[in-house]
Amino acid sequence: MSFAENPYQVSPYGEIAARAETNERVDFIRKTYIHLLGAVLAFCGLEALYLNTTIAQDAMERMVGSGNTGLFVTLFAFMGCSWLARYWANTSTSVAMQYAGLALYVFAQSVIFIPILYYSKHFGGTDVIPTAGMITVLLFGALTAAVFTTGKDFSFLRTALLIGGAAGLGLIICAWLFGFSLGIFFTVAIIALACGYILYDTSNVLHHYQIGQHVAAALALFASVALLFMYILRLLMQLQRR
Repeated sequence: MSFAENPYQVSPYGEIAARAETNERVDFIRKTYIHLLGAVLAFCGLEALYLNTTIAQDAMERMVGSGNTGLFVTLFAFMGCSWLARYWANTSTSVAMQYAGLALYVFAQSVIFIPILYYSKHFGGTDVIPTAGMITVLLFGALTAAVFTTGKDFSFLRTALLIGGAAGLGLIICAWLFGFSLGIFFTVAIIALACGYILYDTSNVLHHYQIGQHVAAALALFASVALLFMYILRLLMQLQRR
């Protein structure tokens, strides 16, 4: 589960992109989305490697064999990696550390996605993953266009996103602990939450990130896109079972 981060902290970077010269602002936005594309392509490459070798199957066997303990270890390891990756990308003055943060986060996401992608590939048919990817791209494009055309600042969503993210994570943990299923309404709610993250993160690119923070901005956007993709894929799988 992704959490809305605070890009307004004091940092060693330059001035806020929204107040910078036009050419600097355009360059910052261009770099942000190029890095986002690079993160998505790296994620896709890792998943293709996992699914077309024995890596995914071996990982699934270990997770199933370890039961809830393995799931909790994986979840909390992912949360720890996410925190470290964001810390490196947001607060380090070293460019190498910023890229290390983005790379670590992409790798952590690729691991956490193994179960749902493995299940989707083997039980959801050949079209379910590409369909989820296409819907994700279309939704992300529409939300991004809405922010860029209106210029609206969605930073007011931060508190609601934090509460929603914490509530969603709590429900997931409770479902694992007590063995109940999270149905379609939960999935749709998380999709709506992910759309809120995208609006929030995109408006931060326009209004709050500073020149030089394109790696951190790309990481935040990638986290939101990954969450959206995961739950769209989950929704398609749930609808198939009906």
